[in-house]
Amino acid sequence: MAGTQAVNGRWLLSPWVLAAAVALSFFWQLGAVPLYDLDEGAFSEATREMLASGNFITPHKNGEPRYDKPVLIYWLQAAAVQALGLHEFALRLPSALAATLWVWAFWSFVREHLDRDTATVAGLVMTLALEVSLIAKAATADALLNLFLALTFFDLYRWSLRPRPGRLVRVYLWMGLGFLTKGPVAVFFPLVVSGLFFLSRRALQDWGRALFFPLGWLVFTVVALPWYVAIYVDNGPGFFQSFFLKHNLGRFGETLHGHRGFFGYYLVVVPLILLPFTGWFLALLPRARDFWRDPLDRFALLWFVTVLVFFSFSATKLPHYALYGAVPLFLLLARYREQPENRWLAYAPPGLFFLLLALLPEVLDLAAASARRADQVALMEEGRAQLDSTWRWLAGTGLAAVLGLAWWRGLRIWPGLILVGFLQLLVVYGALVPRVFAVLQQPVKEAALQARASGRPTVVYDTSLPSFSVYRQAITPERDPRPGEWVLLRLDKLEALSRRLPQYRYQVQYRRGQVVLLQVLARDSTP
Repeated sequence: MAGTQAVNGRWLLSPWVLAAAVALSFFWQLGAVPLYDLDEGAFSEATREMLASGNFITPHKNGEPRYDKPVLIYWLQAAAVQALGLHEFALRLPSALAATLWVWAFWSFVREHLDRDTATVAGLVMTLALEVSLIAKAATADALLNLFLALTFFDLYRWSLRPRPGRLVRVYLWMGLGFLTKGPVAVFFPLVVSGLFFLSRRALQDWGRALFFPLGWLVFTVVALPWYVAIYVDNGPGFFQSFFLKHNLGRFGETLHGHRGFFGYYLVVVPLILLPFTGWFLALLPRARDFWRDPLDRFALLWFVTVLVFFSFSATKLPHYALYGAVPLFLLLARYREQPENRWLAYAPPGLFFLLLALLPEVLDLAAASARRADQVALMEEGRAQLDSTWRWLAGTGLAAVLGLAWWRGLRIWPGLILVGFLQLLVVYGALVPRVFAVLQQPVKEAALQARASGRPTVVYDTSLPSFSVYRQAITPERDPRPGEWVLLRLDKLEALSRRLPQYRYQVQYRRGQVVLLQVLARDSTP
């Protein structure tokens, strides 16, 4: 009974528990696994080349301008690498720090407008949510963008209650930094959501005052414009044509990089990214109409729905886009934490997640049976080898723990799900992620280190694995190989290379999973 009261009472509401969650979710295992291709590898290689070339204006990847994102994340990663060295921890550190500030800003906002206990629960839910922890540990721009988006929305709401100029200046400062991080999205959503919110309050005149605020736009311009001018001077219109037309307008109108999905894609994705709090979220949906009555709830609802609707109409769909509108969900979950009454609805999603983890060996067996490409078969075989008896025990223990918490009738639902969040964190980052990255990325790192040690000229053939260049610490051109060179390629490209260049023979230098590193030799030569 005492244990139940402790968990149900003050223990989980301690800020020290939130601090422990942040440390585990954002920093534990931060540098323990190799960089993930394509996103982490691409960002990290652009950062490495920025430091190697001394060009801090135009990011490059493998010697070519990389126009996918603006520059701020590269600057932060470069600073971390300069201070700590070129390794995974340093490259991911800016994201972990940004996510930490994101949680702190959220906690402060909720405490200011509700109370400290609700703020702590909100911070825990956000920190332990699956997708938040993933982007906090990723060497990409997403955690940084979410920080600036959240800061913008928080100060917009503060200004709507008490319109002080300083708050509005901060809004434009955060938008300027967001514009340096990922472009127009940092301005678009605050503009639309604030307009809808002020319209709902019949206060469009106030919105107009915020929109036409000369000092704010001056701050925005001073923060964002200099780099955009500098990259135009450095490269001409190339960045603007590629970034604004292709990577912003183009993503909405057409599918980029194969990231397609159906119209209701985010109705499926949102419950997944909220794990293990999906059932808690579903229990709140029947009272969604009530949220309109309270100004803070209405602001949260408009924020979430605007993001959901916009990206539902976008042709390019990625799971982390839903995070732009997830903060208001974390707030609502914390504020109405006593609402869920159906224990089995609350615990079913994390229970199914752990059941899937326990059944991963069988899932991979089925996938291997239907795989056709050589690289897919190799990945399945490597993955199956990772899922040993230890994995079975860990996943099974996790599932049993979730079921035990569900049966613990004296335990309220929200504290039980917070405990599941910690459990999910330990299993995912202590066991699942290391196994996944050992299959997908460790071979790339090992091949790169071997190529670097050899000193041989190395190229890539019809394969996109940019982390190879990070670990090799050299640009790796993508072209046909020549005699004497080493070539990196995916296993399924091996036959195509032999057909394309039959005049050469190829000696395997490294092969594991889907990764092959060859030395190219003329037919009449010796190694």
